[in-house]
Amino acid sequence: MKKFRIKSALALLVCFMLLVGCGSPSSGEDGEKQIVIGVTQFVEHPSLDAAYEGFKKALADNGYVEGENVKFDVQNAQGDMNNNKPIADNFVADKVDLIFANTTPSAQSAFQATKEIPIVFTSVTDPVGAELVEAFDKPGDNITGTSDTHPDALASTINFMVEEMGIKSIGVVYNAGEQNSIVQVSNIKELAEAKGASLVEATVATSAEVKQATESLIGRVDAIYIPTDNIVVSALPTVIGVANDEQIPLFAGELDSMELGAVAASGFSYSDLGYETGLMAVQILKGEKKASEIPVSYPQNLKLVINTKAAEAQGVEVKDAWSEIAEFFDGK
Repeated sequence: MKKFRIKSALALLVCFMLLVGCGSPSSGEDGEKQIVIGVTQFVEHPSLDAAYEGFKKALADNGYVEGENVKFDVQNAQGDMNNNKPIADNFVADKVDLIFANTTPSAQSAFQATKEIPIVFTSVTDPVGAELVEAFDKPGDNITGTSDTHPDALASTINFMVEEMGIKSIGVVYNAGEQNSIVQVSNIKELAEAKGASLVEATVATSAEVKQATESLIGRVDAIYIPTDNIVVSALPTVIGVANDEQIPLFAGELDSMELGAVAASGFSYSDLGYETGLMAVQILKGEKKASEIPVSYPQNLKLVINTKAAEAQGVEVKDAWSEIAEFFDGK
């Protein structure tokens, strides 16, 4: 009789555990199984945050609504390279349905962690150089996404700086440990030297070093260019402060930084870029295509924008003729 009671109790316990499992977080409000998307982002700053919001909007517009049938597990490395790997490893251990990798370091760690879970990336400057894909048209493996570099964006800004403003020496602050930034600095140097200008480099490893690195350029350069470097952009207010105080024109690699206080940038909307990445994820989640079958793309709507308020703060006289080659942003 005692053995029977023990077996009955065990059976009831197992049933209870199964019932509890049915109400786990993987189920939606109506009991429908939720799709889980792991979101890995290297650091918080406006461009990356906009890309994530654009990504979510694309999914919502196509029936994947947060809290209903999709759950976003958002993890931020807080600018620490050492945090990327455990974030990716945890997503693999949790068997998420898809990984959205926002930045080059995030994408690299995710790709190293799994060759099975589909990965879509954005905010990656050189996906081929970062060894994420074999080629834009043939990504290979389980990964695809969008690059945040338009082929003509950097050249447009450098040409404006040298030809329209007569700048001869350009300072650049960047994290030498980020492949995304190394590629950009190499391209800046090539473009600047082709126009007869020189490049002065200042490197950082953490956001705490950005102010000092920027100050090291005072008296050595005619202007400063900030690439889409995650560490530096996360500390952009300190760069803007130095530029304003010292009357050094500041240029940026994307429009969000321009709006915050850079004189000009050639760019596009990161929200649009994230949205395009989200559409890729939709195709994968619906089973229409595998990640390897979706070509990597880059933004199409490129424009040069001049921040008139920042120009005034940094001693730059805005010429009326510039309206023929750029849009004006007055900070409103």
